[in-house]
Amino acid sequence: MRLLNSPHFKGALFNLLARFGPRASIVPNYSSCAFFNASAPGAPVAAEVACNSRAHHRLLPPTSVSPPPPIAAATMASPPEPEPDAGGLTDYERRRAENIRRNGVILDSLRRKAAELSAIIQLSRPPTKKQQPRARPRAAPAVVRRSLRTQGLPPPPASGPAPAPPRRSTRITPSLASAILDATSPPASEAKVRDDGFDARTELVLRPSNVRRLVSADRIPSLRILPLVDRTVVAAGSNVGHVGFWVVDDDGDDAHRVFEYMPHLSSVGAIVAHAAKPHKIYSCSHGGEICLMDLERENFNITRLSEFPILSLCQAPNSPSCLYFGEETDVKLFDDRIGKVSTSWNAHASRINSIDFHPENTYMLATSSRDGTACMWDLRTMKKKGAESLVVLEHDRGLQSAYFSPSGHMVATTSLDGIVRVFSVDNFENFHTVERNNNIGTHLSTFKAIWGWNDMDLFIGNATRAIDVISVDLNDSSISTTNNACLKSEHMVSIPYRFSAHPCKVGHLACSSSSGKVFLWTRA
Repeated sequence: MRLLNSPHFKGALFNLLARFGPRASIVPNYSSCAFFNASAPGAPVAAEVACNSRAHHRLLPPTSVSPPPPIAAATMASPPEPEPDAGGLTDYERRRAENIRRNGVILDSLRRKAAELSAIIQLSRPPTKKQQPRARPRAAPAVVRRSLRTQGLPPPPASGPAPAPPRRSTRITPSLASAILDATSPPASEAKVRDDGFDARTELVLRPSNVRRLVSADRIPSLRILPLVDRTVVAAGSNVGHVGFWVVDDDGDDAHRVFEYMPHLSSVGAIVAHAAKPHKIYSCSHGGEICLMDLERENFNITRLSEFPILSLCQAPNSPSCLYFGEETDVKLFDDRIGKVSTSWNAHASRINSIDFHPENTYMLATSSRDGTACMWDLRTMKKKGAESLVVLEHDRGLQSAYFSPSGHMVATTSLDGIVRVFSVDNFENFHTVERNNNIGTHLSTFKAIWGWNDMDLFIGNATRAIDVISVDLNDSSISTTNNACLKSEHMVSIPYRFSAHPCKVGHLACSSSSGKVFLWTRA
C-alpha cells in the first residue's frame, strides 16, 4: 500500500495512460474503487481493497485525457464462505470423500486380481519334495595325548622307527623252567620256618652282586620269592605288565640269571606260588586278568575275570588251584580246575588291597580295603549274600595291607600314611600303633609292612632309602613295639616299598623300588 501511495508510482501510471492516449485506454472506475486520496486533488490514492476490474472499468476517448475525479475510499468485501449441502458436507469434503471411495474400489479390484494370479501360479508349479536338513558329520573325539613316561613305557631310541606295540609273551624259556623244576619243594611238615635265633637288626647285609634290574619298566608293585628249599628265585611284576625272574643261586652269567616276560598288558597287582606246586605261578593285573605261568608246560594261560582291576590275590592253604581275589568291593573264589568263579561276597565299601589266610586256622581270612577297615572272615559260615565278618578293625585312613604273623597270634595293618598298627588275634582291643614319618610328598607307590620269619620282626620301607625293622613284643595284657633298627646300604639308592621274605630260607629278604631294581638282603 505504501507503493501505491508513493508519488513515483502515481507519475508512472499517468505516463502510461498518456502513451496509449490515441488508442482505447482502460481506466479504473474511481467511483466504486478509490485508488487515489481525495484529500490531494489530482493525485491517486490506493484503496484498501481491490475491486473487480470487469465491473469497474470503462473506455476513455482517445482525444482527451483528464485527471480522474477524486473518489471516496471504500472497503473491499470478504469472499463468501461455501455453504454446506443437505448432508452437512461442503463441496471440498464431498469431493474428498468421493475420491477415497473410488480409490478403495480400485485397490479391492487389484487385490482380487493378485489373489487370482497367485492361485494360478501355484497350480502351474510342479509339486516339490520337502528337503530334509543334512545331518552334520560329528566331530571326532579329541584324543588325549599321553607321554611314554606316564604310560610306563621306555623312551624310544634316538633314531630309527618307533617301537612296535607290546605283545604278550606266550612261551617260557626252557632254562628258567628247568631251574625251578630242578629245585626242591618244601615238605608240608617243614613249610613253617622259625627264626633259629636270627636277629634281623644286625645280621642282614646288602652285597653289590645282589642288586638286579628284573624288568625294563620303572616301578615294581608286586614281589614274591618262590617257595623253594635249595634255591632262591625272585619274581617281580612291573607297572606295565612285565614279569621278571631272577635265579640268584645260578652260577651262569647275568644274561642267564634274569628272565623277563610280558603276560599282561597292564600293571601286575600280585604274584603268588603255593609251596605244594611252586612250578605253577599265578599273577593278577589291573586289566582284570589272572595268568597261570605253568613251568611244566612252558606256557602262559590267561583268564579274564573282571572289568575292574584285580589288586589282591591269595591261594587257599589246602588247595593250590583255589584263588581268592578282590574285585573292587567283592571277594571272589576262582577255581582254576573248572576255570570260573564259584563263590563271591561283598566285603568292603571300597577297593580291596590285600587278602591273607591265617597260618593255623585255614578257614580264617583277613582283608584290607581303602575304606579304612580290615575285616576277619570265617569261610565256614560264608554265604553268597549277607556275609558277616567276625570283626571289623577301623582306621583313620585307607588300608594297604593286613597280614597275619607266622604263628597267627597277631595281625599287622598298614595305612596310606605309613602308620603300622599291630592287633592281638585273641583280643582285637589289644593293639599298638607305630607312628612313622614318611612325608616325602607324592609317593610313587604305598608302603606295606610284612612279617619276617617270626612274630618279632616287621619290615617296612623308609622315606630315607632304608628299611625299618619294627620289633614286636606280645604279652598277655598288651603289645609293645620298638623301632630301633634301620637297614641302610650305599647300594640301595631308591626307596623300597615292596618286600618278600624267603619262605624256606631265614635271612633272605627281597625288596623292590621305583627304579625297576630288586635288592636281596642276606645274612652277613
